Amino acid sequence: MAESSTKSPAVEVPRDVANKSDKKRLLRAIRMALEVESPAVRRNTQEFNRGRYAATSAISDYDALKDRARAIKDKSITQLPDLIQTLKTNVRARGGHVFVAATAEDACRYILDVCRWRAAKLVVKGKTITSEEIRLNHVLEADGIEVAESDLAEFILQVANEQPSHFVGPALHYSRERITALFKRKFKTDLPLDTGEALTRFAREKLREKFLYADVGITGANLIAADTGTIMLVESEGNIRMSSFLPPVHIAISGIEKIIPTRREMAPFVELLPASATGQGLAVYTSFLSPPLSDPVFRLPGKPAKEREFHLVLIDNGRMKMRDDPVLKEALDCIRCGACLNSCANFRTVGGHAFGGEAYSGGIGGAWEAGTGKLENARFSELCTGCTRCVNQCPVRIDIPWLNANLGDRLNRTEQVGPLHLGAAQLLGAAKDDRSSSASKLFFGNYHYFAKWGARLTSIAHSLGKPKLAGAVSLSKAEGRSKPLRVAMERWVGLDRRRVLPVFPKSTLVHAVKKESTGPANPGKPKAVLFADVFTNYGMAHRGVATVDLLRALGTDVVVSECVPEGRAALSQGLIATAKAQAKRAMAELDRYITEGRDIVVVEPSSLAMFRRDMKQLIDSKDRFERFRSRAFDPVEYIIKLLEKTGRKPADVFDASRSPVGTNLYFHAHCQQKTIGADAPTVKLLREIGFDVLTTQVECCGMAGSFGYKKDYYDLSMAVGADLFNQIVRQERSTGARALIASGASCTEQLRAGFDRQVMHPIELLASILNR
Repeated sequence: MAESSTKSPAVEVPRDVANKSDKKRLLRAIRMALEVESPAVRRNTQEFNRGRYAATSAISDYDALKDRARAIKDKSITQLPDLIQTLKTNVRARGGHVFVAATAEDACRYILDVCRWRAAKLVVKGKTITSEEIRLNHVLEADGIEVAESDLAEFILQVANEQPSHFVGPALHYSRERITALFKRKFKTDLPLDTGEALTRFAREKLREKFLYADVGITGANLIAADTGTIMLVESEGNIRMSSFLPPVHIAISGIEKIIPTRREMAPFVELLPASATGQGLAVYTSFLSPPLSDPVFRLPGKPAKEREFHLVLIDNGRMKMRDDPVLKEALDCIRCGACLNSCANFRTVGGHAFGGEAYSGGIGGAWEAGTGKLENARFSELCTGCTRCVNQCPVRIDIPWLNANLGDRLNRTEQVGPLHLGAAQLLGAAKDDRSSSASKLFFGNYHYFAKWGARLTSIAHSLGKPKLAGAVSLSKAEGRSKPLRVAMERWVGLDRRRVLPVFPKSTLVHAVKKESTGPANPGKPKAVLFADVFTNYGMAHRGVATVDLLRALGTDVVVSECVPEGRAALSQGLIATAKAQAKRAMAELDRYITEGRDIVVVEPSSLAMFRRDMKQLIDSKDRFERFRSRAFDPVEYIIKLLEKTGRKPADVFDASRSPVGTNLYFHAHCQQKTIGADAPTVKLLREIGFDVLTTQVECCGMAGSFGYKKDYYDLSMAVGADLFNQIVRQERSTGARALIASGASCTEQLRAGFDRQVMHPIELLASILNR
């Protein structure tokens, strides 16, 4: 099995690499996370993720609930200026105070003034990511006010002087052993602190006194109802409830995007938030406060009685600009559940100290760092591979990959390049708006250009490093990494020399099929066109040929399109203008086939996902998108459609006993294939035929198209892949060896890098067992 990472000479400190406007700092943060934080991050995020799958599956109207939540958020953002005024009026009518802060500095200044006015010496704080955004603790502490973080995870981070690495579990990068060592070092205690219970008890004793003596309590807000001023607070420990109730002064801070019209509209979020965040049916503590409270203030014996005081600090800090941004506006729907973080393979490997900024982390974090700060601060969004595994997990249906593609597009345009670079970009066919992108992004985003010449000049292309099935072995051989052309490509376009490259076929898919005679057309046959996607045509042509042969054997009139890029590679590099041009070209190529009544069959799942999902962002016509979406199929999906149409049973058409790899299979579905629901038909069909199919539980294998080929991210890619490799090894120890089946070209390469094994596509397996 391949090594997943290398050691750096020194361990970084999280705060030193929090701001990733500098790419070098991002790479340092990745090394730090892989060396120190990865095991705890993997364990905790995967536990959250398993819990979320269980909790959301128990919600009978889950999709309808998500639609309701999204509609409420969209309506609220549209009505935001009016809702702010309504909220101010209603809170003030109840005797509370409201301040709308245009900037982070304004918010901190107001909160500091309140604390000074009340002569506050001690502030107790509930968990609030917004306070991290405005750097509140630093402002208060600089004025001599003690700030006590009351959330256990935030307490740990305050002791360690680190920023959170997750919205819900700020210290999930810490193992129990690391927390024990931290407490012993910082508090100079001889207590063993060798269990979670002991650590919690120790922290509770430290914090209890803070609650009792605090002058001011500060909390965030999950949602705020404009009609009543009600604040919804969701938590697991009860510390937020104590922070808002015990001190005489309660300051609630919130981004303006948390305002919704009515208290009644909080209902869907009460179910969605805990299920999406921690896998709970209902949070341990869910509070609805309509301040100011009328209950008497808690006071210790001998202390003077004080009246309750409530301040609501609403923070803009770039949100109104985000609201006016046609792309970033969608990020304002975020409810900070962390589901996107827990379902992201890269985040689950390195956490928010690498895949994150100074306040916000994960796939959604880039939009927030850019919106509330500077675009350059969102550079860590490059770690979003566009795998789309977060899309179906978001309880408000935010298209996070599209947000990050746009951030990449905007960052690309900030690059400073010379005339030679611009000329080369033009030759590659990059759109004018994309020509300032780095050489690496232009290379990977226009892979079709290089693949075309690689297929024509196979002897030269293969000299870059002839791949072998024994990928894990060949990756470690120095001679496979030292060829001059590979060294040059690593330097010029960032293609990691450790990654074995796939072989260009002797004949492309288009050329191979065109040589065959199709015979006369039969008007009664089902008709299809196999889209010759770039990855299949130039890399996995045998899969395309197998698809054509199989569909024809099943009575389908099949033709093959010309090979044109559909925009997938360009979109993955943030080359949006180029992706739009390529999408239109692909649609133009396929238009006549659809008009002829042909369905579109696509072998490569990422290309299929373009037709079924992503092209809606790249073309202007919803009707045109629907025309293609409804006619595009995975090969196995299409085979099932053919069998159902003719009433044939799978076991009568395919004979599992003829399988060249046996009947015990391990199937790894491509990320985007899972997102669009095209993986389940493959598993169903193979099982009906008689195969024993196990499926991988990882969200992504880590290859993610071009991501795993890049020098900057190779170590992370292999670290993500280790989860898949280890899962297969563990399973085979109990069930024996299984044939590896993978649907994606990049997934196949990652499995080959991890095992000295053959990896088949489902369509190749089906073609080999067809009863002819």
